[in-house]
Amino acid sequence: MLKEQSSFFLDVQKTFDMGITGFSFIAAYLIKIHLLPGSLGILSTDPNYYIILLLSIISWFISFKWVGMYMPYRRNRFWCFFITILKSCFLGTVLLSIAMYTLHIQDISRTLIGLFLIVNISLLSLSKFTIFKTLERFRAHGFNTRNVLIIGSGDRAVQLINAIESRKTTGYRVLGCFELEKDRLGKTISMGHQVIGLIKDLEVYLKNNIVDELVFATSLKKIEKVDRYIAFAESLGINIRIIPDWELDSLMYKPGAASVEFEIFLGSYNITLQATPQTEGPMLLKHVFDFTVAFILSILLLPLFLLITLSIKFCSNGPVIYKQERLGMNGRRFIVYKFRTMVQNADALLKDLEKMNEADGPAFKIKKDPRIIPYAGTFLRRTNLDELPQLINVLKGEMSLVGPRPPIPSEVDEYSIWHRRRLSMKPGMTCLWQITPKRNDLSFKEWIEMDLKYIDTWSFFNDFKILALTAKAVLTGAGR
Repeated sequence: MLKEQSSFFLDVQKTFDMGITGFSFIAAYLIKIHLLPGSLGILSTDPNYYIILLLSIISWFISFKWVGMYMPYRRNRFWCFFITILKSCFLGTVLLSIAMYTLHIQDISRTLIGLFLIVNISLLSLSKFTIFKTLERFRAHGFNTRNVLIIGSGDRAVQLINAIESRKTTGYRVLGCFELEKDRLGKTISMGHQVIGLIKDLEVYLKNNIVDELVFATSLKKIEKVDRYIAFAESLGINIRIIPDWELDSLMYKPGAASVEFEIFLGSYNITLQATPQTEGPMLLKHVFDFTVAFILSILLLPLFLLITLSIKFCSNGPVIYKQERLGMNGRRFIVYKFRTMVQNADALLKDLEKMNEADGPAFKIKKDPRIIPYAGTFLRRTNLDELPQLINVLKGEMSLVGPRPPIPSEVDEYSIWHRRRLSMKPGMTCLWQITPKRNDLSFKEWIEMDLKYIDTWSFFNDFKILALTAKAVLTGAGR
């Protein structure tokens, strides 16, 4: 889906930081000539400070990339960002000096450069601190939390648990530990966390519980067929971390969809296999975009909501809104809302219609479903307007505007392992399947492959494109 730092989010950060750098230089220039007293406020017109401004921006751009300015916010403390800002500005000053020497630019005001550094460091630090605290507040309110399951219960596991518990604002939540020996079951490891299972039962646990990250904090040599467990977790879209003992020759495994990186995770070096990295920056932007658009649409479409409500009431007795339990990101359960398009006892009638199912796989689909409410139900299904109440799910943070459709639990029970990776991203109101011509003729396998393609190639541009084509499908009544 995303690389650890999405190109879009990186571009936004770089553009913003370059804007801050340019503004800092201009601010320093104005401070020198307007606010400093006496001779300190004098500034000659030679050299050309427009050129110095351009060279500064170029030098700082190179230094930001060189020093590694754009680190994950979740796994680093603010002081790491502050130290990186200091290093970047120092390197930028060196590069600027080299550039001016090469171009024979002389008599540059040292006071101006000093002011520029002070203003730039201050504004960059303030911007990073604001982003850092905003993300912390989001996680403190339950947004973008990550459930962590630890393999092992030794010193490395204790160190990791203590690091997570001491930094609640990172949003990581420890589920417990898994071990090899049965006699370790139920033992408390640290901070109240216990050994909750055995390695041999790991696959069953991963299938039936919400696990975002799997951390191997024990020697890989101790785990028989460790590559099988890693491959299984990867196929579910779970991020895998290995706190190494550098016995990596025991890991004879080549990742399929996952990328492999070396990182510092809460103070510990680890190897990360990420099949579907959920970088909080891009996901925060996606969440803000989803919430904003859903809020605006909810207000603008209120007259349409009222009209649909009246049409359902006119054509059928019963509630207007249909509620159903679905599975969201990594199996999180929630209630999805839709305008009711079927008779009240539609779920009870499903068993009698299963033999008429035209879809392969666990999905159910028939062209002329007798349970659909005449007129109103048919129209809502053809235009996909029955999905509009899911704007409430988007506002609650359970769904996105664009993403894989949320399945019902019984469908997921019949999934093959590779199907489950579609649960590794927050579900959406629309996705590639909804805008595909003759979508109802697609096989279940093709449908799943489209969802995985969306996850692996996610971008804001693709989201905008899907939303535009969805609007077209609604207006032309291409649904069913």
